[in-house]
Amino acid sequence: MSSFDRRTFLISLAALTGCGFSPAYGPGGAGALLRGKVDIDAPWDRESYNLNKRLTEQFGSSETPLYRLAYKISTSESQVGITRDQEILRYHVEGQVNYTLLDIATGQPLIARFVSSFTSYSATGSSVDTLTASRDAYARLMVILADQMVSQIITLAAPTPAE
Repeated sequence: MSSFDRRTFLISLAALTGCGFSPAYGPGGAGALLRGKVDIDAPWDRESYNLNKRLTEQFGSSETPLYRLAYKISTSESQVGITRDQEILRYHVEGQVNYTLLDIATGQPLIARFVSSFTSYSATGSSVDTLTASRDAYARLMVILADQMVSQIITLAAPTPAE
């Protein structure tokens, strides 16, 4: 890294600090404050299991939960790569999660939002290959959606800097 790049980086960092920027997982950051405090709804199928697993990795196991995270997953799949012989070569998978973060003590919703994304998988090869690719695509999609949920929750739960 050249000295110019270092100077630019340090000036940028100083500017961010001056405007109230603080790392989400730093001391007093929203990420650190939520760690171990979010009770995530139990999974009921493969997709909810993968979503729950990733959310638990991000928020940690709920030791003394203050919040409950309820969610509803919806997915759809469409054929996108079709040959002249009408053979399907690729599938496009879309997913959306509607979620609500509730205060356990009051039962009041603190955040109610949704996230959405997509992924795809190849249908070429054997039926076992296609099944494995499908499961992997849905698992990837749930990780993407969980990461978006965590980012939104941390951003919305972040303490605002004092003016």
